[in-house]
Amino acid sequence: MNYSLSPLGDQAIVITVSDEINEDAQNKVRILSHLFDQEKPDWMVEYIPAFTTVTLFYNPLQLASDGVAPYSEVKKKVESLLSTVKAGEAESARTIEIPVCYGGEFGPDLEFVAEHNNLSTKEVIDIHSSGEYTVYMIGFAPGFPFIGGMSEKIAAPRRDSPRLAIPERTVGIAGMQTGVYPIETPGGWQLIGRTPMRLFTPEQETPSLLRAGDLITFKEISEEEYHNWEGPIDENN
Repeated sequence: MNYSLSPLGDQAIVITVSDEINEDAQNKVRILSHLFDQEKPDWMVEYIPAFTTVTLFYNPLQLASDGVAPYSEVKKKVESLLSTVKAGEAESARTIEIPVCYGGEFGPDLEFVAEHNNLSTKEVIDIHSSGEYTVYMIGFAPGFPFIGGMSEKIAAPRRDSPRLAIPERTVGIAGMQTGVYPIETPGGWQLIGRTPMRLFTPEQETPSLLRAGDLITFKEISEEEYHNWEGPIDENN
């Protein structure tokens, strides 16, 4: 696997696997994430996967060595770990279906997205719910997935003025990405629907439903199906 290493402050090292955001880079990030889940070196505090990088935070006190800087020591250890990764290795991905009730109060920007692309709202829904997407990274807010692979036919710019509060589980579009707001937060994405499925459950041992590398499909549901959803749902909405 081709990669480069660089320091981030005095307690982190960045592993860069590509200078382009694509499926190959995402697969490499997923392989490295799996590696660090399995190995869990005692000097590692945590790791953070992103679009083309994995950042390892480490405890420099556990890497102290006579005359050797902690970064140099962790760099050697990371290189040793990465030498075990086989070229061409692939990490299996999960496929998760997310139900969405589009438009209305749940998706106030659906008409804008349609007009921006010279489409009907039904065409926007059909295109959005017919694709297969990849979660490239989790960030911005707890459990927020940056999901790539959306059709250019329904791409839309961010709002000029972000909203101060977007309800949790709202589905949005920004550029050629789509995503779901797992918690109520400010945001500037174009809102096209809402899912009854909770993506962030802090009371669980693994709070984020999604992780980098997951494959996502969206399924259109009616408002009645939304309110009758049997999965975990915020009873206040």
